[in-house]
Amino acid sequence: MWIRDVRPWGTASSDVRIEGETIAEIVPASGHVDESDIRGRGRILLPSFSDVHVHLDSTRLGLPFRSHTGGPDVWTMMLNDRENWRDAEVGIVERVSHTLGLMVARGTTRIRSFAQVDVDAGMERLEAVLAARDAHRERAEVQIIAFPQAGLLREEGSAQVLEDALRAGADVVGGIDPCTLDRDPVRHLDIVFGLAEKYAVPVDIHLHEPGDLGRFSADLILERTLALGMQGNVVISHGYGLWDGSESQTRSLVERFAEADVATATIAPGGRATLPLRLMTENGVRVGLGEDGQRDYWSPYGNADMLDRTWQLAFTHGYRRDEDIEHCLAIASRGGASIIDRDLPRLTGIDDRPGLAGGDRADLLIVAGDTPTAAVMDRLPDRTVLHRGRVVADGLELV
Repeated sequence: MWIRDVRPWGTASSDVRIEGETIAEIVPASGHVDESDIRGRGRILLPSFSDVHVHLDSTRLGLPFRSHTGGPDVWTMMLNDRENWRDAEVGIVERVSHTLGLMVARGTTRIRSFAQVDVDAGMERLEAVLAARDAHRERAEVQIIAFPQAGLLREEGSAQVLEDALRAGADVVGGIDPCTLDRDPVRHLDIVFGLAEKYAVPVDIHLHEPGDLGRFSADLILERTLALGMQGNVVISHGYGLWDGSESQTRSLVERFAEADVATATIAPGGRATLPLRLMTENGVRVGLGEDGQRDYWSPYGNADMLDRTWQLAFTHGYRRDEDIEHCLAIASRGGASIIDRDLPRLTGIDDRPGLAGGDRADLLIVAGDTPTAAVMDRLPDRTVLHRGRVVADGLELV
C-alpha cells in the first residue's frame, strides 16, 4: 500500500510504501496515484500520538455538561468521584468505549489508561477499560494501570483489591502520593514494588506532593528502582513539585532519573512549575504526554484530542520557536511510545524527529497544516489515522 503526497515532519512531498504493519520506504513523491492508494493531498505525516496518562474510567465525554463539585485535595476529589460516577446518564462501559474511540479518531493509537480499583469500585472500572480495549483492539493498543486512587493504607482491603486487579488483567501496578495520602511511604512502596516483582509488571506512581516532600518521595522511588533492577520499568506521573527547586537540585534530580531510567508522564498543567524538557531529553530521560481526565468528576477539561494537549504543552512552557513546538509533537508521539514500548528508542535531543523511517511500525497521523507548528496551532479536523499499517480513522470518524 502507498500513501501518496505527504510531507514527513513537514519536509518535502513524499510517497510512503507500507508493507504489512511497517513502513518499507519513503521516496520523493511521484505524482502517481492508484485507486488503492491513500491520498495525502500534501498534508503533514507524523507518528500517531501516544497518550501515556489518561483516566478513561472517569470520562464524561459525550454526556451533558456537569458543573464541577470536587473538593480542594486528592482525597476529597476522590470522594466526590466515588459519590457520583455510578449515576452518569450512560453506563461506564459505553462511556469508556466512546472516549477511546474519540481518541483514536483524533490521532492516538497508543494509550496508557488508569483504572481505579478500590474497596468501593472493586473491579467494575477495570472491567470497563478492559472491555473498551477489546472493542477497539484493531484500532489501538492499550495498557491498563491498576490504580489505587484512594491509597493503599487508608481503607482496609485496598492492597488486596490492587492485587486482584493484576490477576484480572491489568498490565501495570499504580501508586499514589506515598507521604501525603497514605502517610507511610515505606509501607506504600513496599506494596507497590512488591506486587511489581510478584507479577513482573511495570510501576506508575502519581506524585502530586510539593517541593522537598515530593523530591523525598521521588528519591525513595529512584532508590527502589535501582535496588530491584527495575530500570526502564518505572514512571513517575505528574511530579508537579519536583522542578521548583534550585538549578542544581533540578539538574541533580534529572541525572538521577536518567541513572535509574525512570520515565515521567506530564499532562502539561497550567499554573505549575514546568518540566525541564530540554535537560531531560538531553540526559536520556523518557518523557511522555497525556490528557489525564476527560471532562469528568475531577475537572471540566479534556476533549480526547492529543493535538490539543500538544498545544497545551507548548503553551505552558512558553514555546514559540518551531524546533521547540515540534519537540512537543515528538514527546506526544514517540516520546510516550518509548514508555509504553521500552524497546523503542527514547528521544535523543530536541531536534530528534523519529517514527517515520523504513522499519518503523506504521502508526501514523496525516494532518492538515502548512508546517508541524501550524498543525499544532490550528488543530484542523482533516486527519487520517493509521494503526499497524491500516487506516482506522479519517476526518475525525472511525473507519
